[in-house]
Amino acid sequence: MDFPYQIITKSAEETSRLGQELAQELAGATIVCLYGELGSGKTTFSQGFAKGLGINHRLLSPTFIIVRRYEVPQTIRWFYHVDLYRIKGDIDIEGVGLPEIFTDPSAIVLIEWADRLGKFLPKKRIDIRFAVNGDGSHQLWMSQQKQ
Repeated sequence: MDFPYQIITKSAEETSRLGQELAQELAGATIVCLYGELGSGKTTFSQGFAKGLGINHRLLSPTFIIVRRYEVPQTIRWFYHVDLYRIKGDIDIEGVGLPEIFTDPSAIVLIEWADRLGKFLPKKRIDIRFAVNGDGSHQLWMSQQKQ
């Protein structure tokens, strides 16, 4: 997938499939930051992303515990699913160990509500912005930050 990339998905299945495709293309440690309002497709995309990594059990939302860690099958890598919806500030981010997770060379990190990271937003990342169109379809804009 080349960046920048823009797509409209017309169903939850299409949004999930896009997440799956992106995960299958990634190589090495990666941080993916998701932005968008409630109901814009972030969690559906996250579920597809996990499936693309080979994680076949149901991806549970980490809304209340902030971070869930999954072993990526047949690798020595970890997938961290982060949901910052309930984060109140920098102290919460440090308290769950996100700065350490971001520097883990075996980590694949997907962050919902990444706009709440503030000063902790990693410089090297993939940004995906979600919006719901008037017809119920979802618009996704993807870009890569390499700095």
